[in-house]
Amino acid sequence: MSGSKKKKVTKAERLKLLQEEEERRLKEEEEARLKHEKEEMERLEIQRIEKEKWNRLEAKDLERRNEELEELYLLERCFPEAEKLKRETRMLSQLIEKLKFILLETPPCDLQDKNIIQYQESILQLQELLHLKFNVATEILLRQANTLADLDSGNMEKVIKDKNVTLYVWANLKKNPRHRSVRFSETQIGFEIPRILATSDIAVRLLHTHYDHVSALHPVSTPSKEHTSSVTEFVKDDVENVEKAISKEVEEESKQQEKRSHLIQEEKLKVEEEQDDIEVKMSSAEEESEAIKCELEMKVLSETVLAAQLLLVENSSEKPDFFENDMVDLFRFTTLGGVYHLDILQLPPQCKPVKGWMIVEILKEGLQKSTYPPETTEDFETENAFPPIEVTLEVHENVIFFENPMVVRWDAEGKHWRTDGISNVSYKPKERLVTFSLDTFGPVTLIQDAHINMPYQSWELRPLDVNKVLLTVTTVFTEIQIQIKENLCMLSSVKLKDKKHISILEGTWMTPIPFIIALKEAGLNIFPTRHSHFYVIINNKARMNLSKFNVVPLVEVKAYRQMALLSSTFAFGWSKWNLLCNSTKVVFKVREHLTEECTENPNWALLMFSGDRAQRLKIKEESEAFSEALKEETEFHSTLYHMVRDFASTEAMEKVRRSNCQFVNSVCHVLLSTRLLSYS
Repeated sequence: MSGSKKKKVTKAERLKLLQEEEERRLKEEEEARLKHEKEEMERLEIQRIEKEKWNRLEAKDLERRNEELEELYLLERCFPEAEKLKRETRMLSQLIEKLKFILLETPPCDLQDKNIIQYQESILQLQELLHLKFNVATEILLRQANTLADLDSGNMEKVIKDKNVTLYVWANLKKNPRHRSVRFSETQIGFEIPRILATSDIAVRLLHTHYDHVSALHPVSTPSKEHTSSVTEFVKDDVENVEKAISKEVEEESKQQEKRSHLIQEEKLKVEEEQDDIEVKMSSAEEESEAIKCELEMKVLSETVLAAQLLLVENSSEKPDFFENDMVDLFRFTTLGGVYHLDILQLPPQCKPVKGWMIVEILKEGLQKSTYPPETTEDFETENAFPPIEVTLEVHENVIFFENPMVVRWDAEGKHWRTDGISNVSYKPKERLVTFSLDTFGPVTLIQDAHINMPYQSWELRPLDVNKVLLTVTTVFTEIQIQIKENLCMLSSVKLKDKKHISILEGTWMTPIPFIIALKEAGLNIFPTRHSHFYVIINNKARMNLSKFNVVPLVEVKAYRQMALLSSTFAFGWSKWNLLCNSTKVVFKVREHLTEECTENPNWALLMFSGDRAQRLKIKEESEAFSEALKEETEFHSTLYHMVRDFASTEAMEKVRRSNCQFVNSVCHVLLSTRLLSYS
């Protein structure tokens, strides 16, 4: 029994156990303290080594900064050289479209206010002249409607197609109340007219202009003179100083030339046998003076081009004006497929054969429009005498709608598009037919969200050949491929949900401005405006406060300019880390691309650029977290050009230096217009 009992622990033994436990605890704490001190010393040593390395790299970068920037300046002379060529081309431009291109393409500093007003007035006058001619042509056609009547219905219908205009005219000659459905032959386009019109002496005209000249009358917000001056403030002093320097240099050179001439005359009197040598000196002095003047003028032009490029990527600090519920915000939506001018016309007197002659009464007032419903409806018995007119229109074959189009009407009084007065809208995408009910006739058009393809999901710019690249932009709905060569752009392909879409623009080379306009008009809008950041959920690079605009926009412009310089040999691509770096920096992928061979896993380098510093990042696209840590055995550089030169082949860099100036300028313009680094 005694052996089964638990032995009692004495007080001395308990004290001994507690003492041993305390000693063990103190020993563990001491070991932990020593370990922490050792780790902290190691951490501080690593930090000290990294800081010393960082300081050495910064010192090295600072030491060669002037040299690198001077080399970049020489490479970027391609931009003012390309601008000089564009100015020569603009001198030959005229008429409506070319006047528009002049207004869009010419830098603000090159156009005076009086020239802008003159061009805009000329465009309006030419457009009014076109519509006057359409009215005259319609009147002539309607005068002989009875001779063109359809044998079955007894009414006249006529379709006249042109490259930019399609005219549909129906004349109600029989006034049969049972003939209320109008369908133009070989089309699905037509109307369902109410009984009151079916029994009236009227004609219905649908004039489809494949372009939109109506919205051009709507006031669009543009940068004010004060705003433009704020954008160019950072170069203003330099430009003024350079201009003064030009005058001073020319003046000084003139004085020096006078002194030289005076000395030359004295020498000529003294030593006639040195005449040949003196003439050589004079020629050399004149050439030197001209070279200095040319260099300074080129610098002014270079700064002007940079200021104009900054305007392309600058965001508006003010939200567009408030729009009522029924008014269309043209900063948010865009018209597509042209304008459908729907008119009810009074049928003019018909021509009659009299003794071998055709006699027709010509009204002095010309072609007259009828109002529907009429201004006064007191003589009519019911309120439903003027129901809405059902209209069926065909969407232009060259236009892509990624969602069902919205139908809007033009308010001539308010000078804007409206959504009211239109009901029962339906769309058949396969047949490309839009049917809707319209309360009153007038111009109508189809609209789509201008930012439906923004933000982009990804992008890539890669070389194809000498001075030729391919830009691929992938959005939620489509993949657009654009080729750029010399001063031309071409739509290479369009894919809709992995299916190729044939566009009339494919294979057509155009200069950048007309090309961008053509893509917008086709519904392929990947070109943000200065107001787009109010309508697109994008990263903070495009939402930067404009009080700091000289940071972010300048970084973006510098990146595009230098990417364009390198684009003949290097491929660039979208990086997910661009969303996570702060608003003063951009991140993208880059790799050398000398051949057409495509690899499944290309070796991309990740670069981060802040406008005045480029560095290669340690992380990869597949890394779990973002870090600005520098890749091992790499250095800082002041430019992207010198950064990629560290890991590029000699052949690649030689090819870069041989790039055509117009090609580089065109690539840069497309990059500035798409703003890939802010809208992806």
